[in-house]
Amino acid sequence: VLPRIAFVLDRPFHACDACGKQALTCCMGLGCNAAGVVGCGIIDSPRERLLAILTNCFTPCSGRFPMLAAMSSIFFADRQSPALSALMLTGIFAVSMLLTFLATKLLSATVLRGTPSAFSIELPPFRKPQIGRVLLRSVLDRTVFVLGRAAAVAAPAGMLIWLTANLSVGNQSVFQYLASILEPIGLLMGLDGVILLAFLFGLPANEIILPLIVMGYLSYSILPDLTAVNDLQAVLSAHHWTAQTAVCVSVFTLAHWPCSTTTITIYKETHSVKWTMIGVLLPTCIGAISCMILHGLFVMI
Repeated sequence: VLPRIAFVLDRPFHACDACGKQALTCCMGLGCNAAGVVGCGIIDSPRERLLAILTNCFTPCSGRFPMLAAMSSIFFADRQSPALSALMLTGIFAVSMLLTFLATKLLSATVLRGTPSAFSIELPPFRKPQIGRVLLRSVLDRTVFVLGRAAAVAAPAGMLIWLTANLSVGNQSVFQYLASILEPIGLLMGLDGVILLAFLFGLPANEIILPLIVMGYLSYSILPDLTAVNDLQAVLSAHHWTAQTAVCVSVFTLAHWPCSTTTITIYKETHSVKWTMIGVLLPTCIGAISCMILHGLFVMI
């Protein structure tokens, strides 16, 4: 299936001066962007491989999917029509591909100019997957090293989150104090200080962003179990969330700095601080500017 996807998407990637094999790395990024970055090694051209590495984080990984699904189901989907929620998620994934094309074209026209290489592929016949071999290679080649890099950041980050939630500045926690500092920037993007701080503290893993938001709103001292929150929609609505907020949060979820594991992997693959910084700043700038534009349009409307 994957070679056929690469063959079909070769034309739009070629229009961005990239290679159709980048579609394969996007598919890998749906599970984990760090694994997607490592998978860029299948691209022969160094320039096109770098394009794929720097734009892989626009693919929503499994860590960002719960946030996108929550925004879709809470604020846009009709409870009587689950198909609408699925349609919204499909649209979100389509937007992620558009952002990938946009970022790839931007890099191709600026710092990574070049002519796309020819892409020819012999479509293999469908074969029955070898489950044992696939699982073994996935564990040894992908999962173990990704978990190792994640653990190196997760432990100190967890301690930092706990300290900010339990230490006080005046009559408020350090978390609330930092959120108040970020409030003006958050409002400019259609968010708020708590949301922006949750994205910053979510650097080790995108899965904790939504629990961090709830922790900040409810003044918890630890990350909450969202299944124990009686009505998540009521909590968010009580803190002035609207459909416009959900749109901006969804866009920023799609386009913001990669998680720590992916950032480390970008550096390991490129051996360059410069390209690692571009890999961090490119999605962040696109996401922030997009949120500002959307917020401005909502205000005008």
